[in-house]
Amino acid sequence: MMSRPQWALYQYHVGYNPEMEARRLRSALLFQHEELIGITHAFDGSVLFLPRYLGNKVTEVISRTRHGENVKITITLTNELPPTSPTCLQFYNIIFRRLLKILNLQQIGRNYYNPGDPVSVPEHRLMVWRGFTSSILQYEENIMLCADVSYKVLRSETVLDFIRNLYYQVEEQRFRDACAKELIGLVVLTKYNNRTYRVDDIDWDGNPRCSFLRSDGSEISFVDFYKKQYSQEITDLNQPLLISQSKKKRGNIMPGPVALVPELCYLTGLTAKMRSDFNMMKDLAVHTRLPPDRRRHEVKKLIDCIQEDDNAQKELRGWGLSFSSDLVSLSGRVVPGEKILQSGSAFDYNPQLGDWSKETRGAPLISAKPMENWLLIYTRRNCDVANTLVQNLYKVAPPMGIRMNKATMIEVDDRTDAYLRALQQCVTCDTNIVFCILSSPRKDRYDAIKKYLCTDCPIPSQCVLARTLSKPQTAMAIATKIALQMNCKMGGELWTVEIPLKQVMVVGIDCYHDTLAGKQSIAAFVASLNQKMTRWFSRCVIQSRGQELVDGLKACLQTALREWFKWNNTMPTRIFVYRDGVGDGQLNTLVNYEVPQFLDCLRSVGTAYNPKLTVTVVKKRVSARFFAQCGRALGNPPPGTVVDVVVTRPEWYDFFLISQSVRNGCVSPTHYNIIYDSNKLKPDHMQRLTYKLCHVYYNWSGVIRVPAPCQYAHKLAFLVGQSIHREPNLLLSDKLFYL
Repeated sequence: MMSRPQWALYQYHVGYNPEMEARRLRSALLFQHEELIGITHAFDGSVLFLPRYLGNKVTEVISRTRHGENVKITITLTNELPPTSPTCLQFYNIIFRRLLKILNLQQIGRNYYNPGDPVSVPEHRLMVWRGFTSSILQYEENIMLCADVSYKVLRSETVLDFIRNLYYQVEEQRFRDACAKELIGLVVLTKYNNRTYRVDDIDWDGNPRCSFLRSDGSEISFVDFYKKQYSQEITDLNQPLLISQSKKKRGNIMPGPVALVPELCYLTGLTAKMRSDFNMMKDLAVHTRLPPDRRRHEVKKLIDCIQEDDNAQKELRGWGLSFSSDLVSLSGRVVPGEKILQSGSAFDYNPQLGDWSKETRGAPLISAKPMENWLLIYTRRNCDVANTLVQNLYKVAPPMGIRMNKATMIEVDDRTDAYLRALQQCVTCDTNIVFCILSSPRKDRYDAIKKYLCTDCPIPSQCVLARTLSKPQTAMAIATKIALQMNCKMGGELWTVEIPLKQVMVVGIDCYHDTLAGKQSIAAFVASLNQKMTRWFSRCVIQSRGQELVDGLKACLQTALREWFKWNNTMPTRIFVYRDGVGDGQLNTLVNYEVPQFLDCLRSVGTAYNPKLTVTVVKKRVSARFFAQCGRALGNPPPGTVVDVVVTRPEWYDFFLISQSVRNGCVSPTHYNIIYDSNKLKPDHMQRLTYKLCHVYYNWSGVIRVPAPCQYAHKLAFLVGQSIHREPNLLLSDKLFYL
């Protein structure tokens, strides 16, 4: 972003005598003096921003109301802001959003979309609105606009269509519960005002004929209100109402419950069932997963529209601002690829692909756990699938060094209680692992099995859908992945990379907000137990809403240090914490409260113990995208690309790392912000360590987007928050049972 020389923003306070309450009236009275303040201004009812100085520190004017009453307005200069001040940055973002409105883009949530140019995906009854995310911030050397394309997926069906379809799919006595289960928590769009709402409840006693009180005290029915206000005809007068709890003021709407008519609400986003539909996701990706060249074209098109629109240019000229039409160019570095170490062998892999599944297939593992006593539970119709799986496991396990005895095969009825009865009767303290073949993706069945085997009867378990196992062309590859996963769930070790630092403990922390079990939060804590980073200790902290997570995390760190000592007969001298699940707004809490608690915990171990600590915030949701110049075209940067200049923040010690490879679309970088550092590694060494840790996640034979302990913590928090809603049994704490 560019501004004219000696640019400054002038901030004024505007006072009224007598006092005026209504913001609209305050604006109308002030703008009677447009010849004084000019046509370029930003006013929120009390604070006025102008691009110029009014000549005096205090300016007094008289305005007249419609009733002929005189009002004295006092305009007082309170601040002359330089371009880099935080208030100015906030102001630039407001002006940019104004430009997007000038271009007829509609705000939905935080982003702006173009409802006038929708992309239809008729075969799946979906519609895609194209739009943009934008933020203007102070980066290392300049104030810059970070813009990226964004998509809002809308379904062609209304909530009423969805309710009607559901009515014919479930029994009548289960209908209302089924509606609540499917709809509560979803976000709906009302096209008459382009607003989104979260569904918090369903009012079965209400209907569109019910009346409500308007702000002026008059009463009106929903049918009449929508007809008069939005020219919308409601046809079904018996449909229930959806309730959305508005937590903050939206325009003229005060916080509190908002009633919505299902017929006028469109479903947004994708259900889990839709996401599992390969063809649907493939057809959608054509429109939403843009390759680098097309992504650049879309962003450039937005800037060109701003440059060519007379009204947008008039707004910018009035403020003395302009935008460069070019993307910023910078130099990145590529960290060298790692050798994959597996039981005495070292494997190279193609660094462009970031995947070593072919190179290591059939190679012996570092530590293979025997499957001497294991159960295989299946239903009658999946008997053939179960037998084929066992045969394939017998073929793939021996080359890896896994000794596998014959499974105890248990056939059960296709009911949740039948699975649980089989577990209660057949699982013993000698059982290594339980394998369940599920005939359908029913969440309640999966949850019941996991809850029993993670809390009541702590045994590692593996649940797989029968349809995943029934594809002959992928049967051996899937059997290999299952054998690897079962092995590390039992405490086996698959591969590692060279970690030059000694006596290092690495910690990953992530949070999950469980909306079902009373809005509680789950913080998962995962810490390495050995030098090779092949064994991990895990704990969960479950806390009710509003409680500080730190107190529980402190206990986790103390337990992890005790476990480390058991494994190594010494204490770690360096600790690296990777903290995921933190927004920019929570950074101060982390620095001022969480880090001191970690330090306090380390001091409590003993006066002689003083390890070095580094705390890094890991952020996956970033709008920044990096493109590599490949001749005339643009491509994705290779895995291992580090960017720590130009687009980093001057007040932070931060860097971007692209560790993974993608087949379609643009690769997303991960942002790392080091908020505390007594290890004092060189930036290059810190980046290398972070990249190394992206190689040791055992659920994928390749490099992942975040360090392994973060991804392990994410998997654990998700399992607890989605399925078991309780702290897992501590007997499983040194195993990767949550993969």
